[in-house]
Amino acid sequence: MSTTLFYDIVDTPIGPLLLLGSRAGVRRIEFPRNGQAVMPEFGLDRNAAVLETTARQLREYFDGARLHFELVRDAQGTPFQHDVWNALCEIPVGETISYGELAQRLGRPNASRAVGAANGANPLPIIVPCHRVIGSNGSLTGFGGGLPTKRWLLDHERRHVTPPPLQLRP
Repeated sequence: MSTTLFYDIVDTPIGPLLLLGSRAGVRRIEFPRNGQAVMPEFGLDRNAAVLETTARQLREYFDGARLHFELVRDAQGTPFQHDVWNALCEIPVGETISYGELAQRLGRPNASRAVGAANGANPLPIIVPCHRVIGSNGSLTGFGGGLPTKRWLLDHERRHVTPPPLQLRP
């Protein structure tokens, strides 16, 4: 059975993002290349209505008004990849973890490389925050949108996360 896919393009501070989705949910986000939106596969229809909620929530994120996404995801992947992608969504906004720590959280402490590969295959960057995973030495590591974009996303989230309330002593 074939699923009809649609696309839209949303302008953001990091460039125009290509959104792909079905009536079931958002399937993929593509970062711009050379400052231009990546164009979808031949034959897809542009349908802003199908992807309106995704586009709106991304605009809210970039405006600093949203830190968590409430979207139906239609990402395609293996069960292990979905486990990794779900674990990525558990990383608190404004924080980072290493691939090794993510593997530990998944109960697969020796699977850092497999976790890294699943992280790299994430079809929904930003929504599934793979940018929050860094090297064990604290360095920024590979990212589909490029390291400057990864840095921008991390800095953006840190600017907009609400600090915990001050604990006053009696």
